[in-house]
Amino acid sequence: MRIPLIAGNWKMHNTAARTRELLGALLHELGDYSGPAEVAVCPPFTSLAAAAECLQNTSLVLGAQNMHYEEKGAYTGEISPLMLAELGCRYVILGHSERRQYFGEDDALVSRKVQAALRYGLVPILCVGELLEQRQARVTEAVIRIQLAGGLAGLTPQQVAGLVIAYEPVWAIGTGRTASPADAQQVNAYIRQVVAEFFGDAAAQAVRILYGGSVNAGNAAELLGQADVDGALVGGASLDAAGFAAIVRAAR
Repeated sequence: MRIPLIAGNWKMHNTAARTRELLGALLHELGDYSGPAEVAVCPPFTSLAAAAECLQNTSLVLGAQNMHYEEKGAYTGEISPLMLAELGCRYVILGHSERRQYFGEDDALVSRKVQAALRYGLVPILCVGELLEQRQARVTEAVIRIQLAGGLAGLTPQQVAGLVIAYEPVWAIGTGRTASPADAQQVNAYIRQVVAEFFGDAAAQAVRILYGGSVNAGNAAELLGQADVDGALVGGASLDAAGFAAIVRAAR
């Protein structure tokens, strides 16, 4: 049985002080929440230590938004998987469309990061998704297939079974536009089909596939109720404690 995952991607928001305030409010909203979903928060690098302190002795887990593929070296401004693991991160978001769009990350680079994360005991949240013009051209599945083939290259079925894939249509990220529950289910089911083709049925049935893209308290229950939607990667709504808690409670 796949355990739902609700992960909040804070992007470039919140100082360390604001992180403590937001997590305090979120923990208050969630109270003694114990499931069924796993809940992760992914603050900016500068707030990871503060978040780790706040999350001690709670059921929430910590994630990062990106990382380099090397353990150390002359990579000014970068953060290594070893550093994230030392801080207590469980998850790391890789291949997010904003990394691809603004920083030129391609599938080959994402693949190196995925493999590095696994070497250091981190669980990658591998993001895939199509642009608006690709959706309009009806090539969504082709785009997704290429991203999966690249991002998962060189992995074993066991490794794939243990990671997370997030379908995030680029046209829905931060725009207020959301894929319909039926659309989200269709693409997530296709992702599972491709994983089965590449790595076998056992890996496909075990891997968790999230939906992301303007998820909020109002649409979460219907999205999360789809058979192949195993949780959500939440952007803007994760910056509001009450709204994010409502999404968590919507998980089945």
